[in-house]
Amino acid sequence: MPASFVQIAVLAIVALCGATAHAADWQAEVDRLSAGTEARVIEWRRDIHRNPELSNREQRTAALVADALTARGIEVRTAIAHTGVVGVLRGGRPGPVVALRADMDALPVTEELDLPFASKVRTTYLGREVGVMHACGHDAHTAILLGVAEVLAKLRERIPGTVLFVFQPAEEGAPPGEQGGARLMLAEGAFRDPRPDAVFGLHVTPRQRAGEIGVRARGAMASSDRLDIRVVGRQTHAAYPWLGVDSIAVASRIVLAIQALPARSVDTRIPSVVSIGAIHGGVRHNIIPGEVQLSGTIRALDPELRDALHARVRQTAEAVAAAYGARAEVEIHSGYPITFNDPQLTARMRPTLERVAGPENVLTPLPATGAEDFSFFQREVPGVYYWLGIRPRDVAPEAAAPNHSPRFFVDESALVLGVRSLASLALDFLEIDSSR
Repeated sequence: MPASFVQIAVLAIVALCGATAHAADWQAEVDRLSAGTEARVIEWRRDIHRNPELSNREQRTAALVADALTARGIEVRTAIAHTGVVGVLRGGRPGPVVALRADMDALPVTEELDLPFASKVRTTYLGREVGVMHACGHDAHTAILLGVAEVLAKLRERIPGTVLFVFQPAEEGAPPGEQGGARLMLAEGAFRDPRPDAVFGLHVTPRQRAGEIGVRARGAMASSDRLDIRVVGRQTHAAYPWLGVDSIAVASRIVLAIQALPARSVDTRIPSVVSIGAIHGGVRHNIIPGEVQLSGTIRALDPELRDALHARVRQTAEAVAAAYGARAEVEIHSGYPITFNDPQLTARMRPTLERVAGPENVLTPLPATGAEDFSFFQREVPGVYYWLGIRPRDVAPEAAAPNHSPRFFVDESALVLGVRSLASLALDFLEIDSSR
């Protein structure tokens, strides 16, 4: 091996070891500062929980975020993708750029928990009066990232690079007829000037206990694509089905056939789901309608499998319909991509999470078939998305209400670990990358 190569390798190892040692120095300071923010993070979380706002309507939350960032001397850009906020913290030393993301929107869910800060908000959603609740934990995400901003602002002069704080609206999806979320934030320049070299984010989950973190490389959460199938038969009297083509019977066979595809027609070692969530057809008990509309979702954790499943759903629906003399018109609308954790970045940053939470508390959970539009950020730059446990330690997994439930509950003792982990990821990434 040439001597010059050996020298370069040794220098690289020394630099990495130096960065690792520096990370240990960071950690004590981050832990101390994070502990100092805990009460404020809980206060922010409760305030946001008490005043939830639906997608693209997060005006109050965005104003709270912008005011908090400005008060800490962080540059603020507002009104990105309607209500999105981006904070820019420029460190005192040159270096790379890292982005940290939190989502801000709530859901049309009526809260059933008896909490002093429970949501009583009601609004109109798709023409109906509904309750509004942070039933997915975005209030916790926003409060945690505000806590991270406070910690890192106090370390500004020592930071080797720049931190972007991305507060995103409409993760749950923009209202009909509107655009929003991560895709629109990117289109409107959230990752321009400066452009990050990596992005990190977290999601609270009751599948893990408070104090635990879950992270896995590659496909962590599924893609989410909407499926619409129009089944066209021929209307007839229900007493004489042979005089028409029964669109309801054909639609039923299509549902059974396409929902079986993940079990028999694609690689079952990689999770995938085809589910029909709505069936509309017919107006009277004794008339077989000429048309039925099916709507559902397709989920996959591998890009090639996603494409294959789209093709098989289309082929199967059309073939089943044709076999009974009907016609199936299939439309698949691409939604959120796979939340794909860059393998190299995940391997590099997992030791940070283990240092913060303890190796025994960093799990590798099964991938989730839920979806996240954090995936759009990961298509721009390498990223890692991980789960923060918020289930009370005395509650069994089966007894914990899931995300999107009206009884969704956050053990607030977990929030400070969210602050420590995100802040530590940002600092370790900047320190290691600037040492290269």
